[in-house]
Amino acid sequence: MRRSEFWRLMEDEFGTGYAHVVADDLVLNGMGDRTGSQALADGEDPRAVWLAVCDTQSIPEGRRLGRDLPPKG
Repeated sequence: MRRSEFWRLMEDEFGTGYAHVVADDLVLNGMGDRTGSQALADGEDPRAVWLAVCDTQSIPEGRRLGRDLPPKG
């Protein structure tokens, strides 16, 4: 997963304004008690960070892939 996909998923789930607040402030147990932003800055895989956010926030499985996007074309 690319960082751009991570941010799209975060914004889909939390909203454009709040996604960065969550990434900057929410401490993720699965990421060594770092925030999402800290984990990304330390080079963690964005997918692993996203899944840690999902686990910490109890995001249901059905929303972990984000919303359906129309095909590009």
